[in-house]
Amino acid sequence: MMLLATLALMACGGRTGEWTLVWEDNFDDGVLDTTVWSRTTRGTSDWQNTQSDDPRCLELRDGHLVLRGIVNDNPDDPADFLTGGVWTMDRKPLQPGRIEVRARLHKAQGAWPAIWTMGFDRHANPWPKGGEIDIMERLNGDSIAYQTVHSYWTYHVNKNRSTPVHGGKGTIDPDGWNVYGVDIDPDSLVFRINGTPTFTYHRIDSLADKGQYPFFCTQYLLIDMQLGGAWVGRVEPADLPVEMEIDWVRNWVRTDLVNEEKVGKRKK
Repeated sequence: MMLLATLALMACGGRTGEWTLVWEDNFDDGVLDTTVWSRTTRGTSDWQNTQSDDPRCLELRDGHLVLRGIVNDNPDDPADFLTGGVWTMDRKPLQPGRIEVRARLHKAQGAWPAIWTMGFDRHANPWPKGGEIDIMERLNGDSIAYQTVHSYWTYHVNKNRSTPVHGGKGTIDPDGWNVYGVDIDPDSLVFRINGTPTFTYHRIDSLADKGQYPFFCTQYLLIDMQLGGAWVGRVEPADLPVEMEIDWVRNWVRTDLVNEEKVGKRKK
């Protein structure tokens, strides 16, 4: 059915006003919607070098998407571990506005779950020109989440990444459910955890031609369990398997910019 859900935003941080929910996935059907999602693929970077389509790494359970990291027992696969992830790349563009994900992260030494976006038009604007918005990264069993911005500006021009500061962090319930979000506005990114603003990254007009703020565009969303890498460090096999659970994903836009889509019933 057509859902005309709206949200009045009165909190400080970002713009106030009314928002409309244009798309959500609650994972209630027991199957992954393949018109929206596909499995992340193996690659060479730290986040991607254990990604696998092994069915044990992804499950729809009790209305949640479950992504799992396990010890690899396949002698034909050289990776020490296998991890699950999904993305909307080339299938579902999320609109600039508010993107939120409700997730519960389980603990393990070497676990590095992440929720992030990149510019949907990746062929015309390949990374990092299309930008990367890290809505949530959590290391091991920490009680904080990192929220970071990457772009051509941060990687190739302003390599010390201090003009403006390109990341922040916020406190989470390390064992419970948390809502991770970002507001993508024409002039800023406002990161949130459980509705509270945590970090704002501003557009600087004088740097527009240097790739400093490519973010006000459609995005594709990535959600993945990761294990190991230079940042998180070693993995403890005795801690595995480890899971991240996703309750829902929502995409809001400002009501005066709404492009309505069919969405399902909301979870509380």
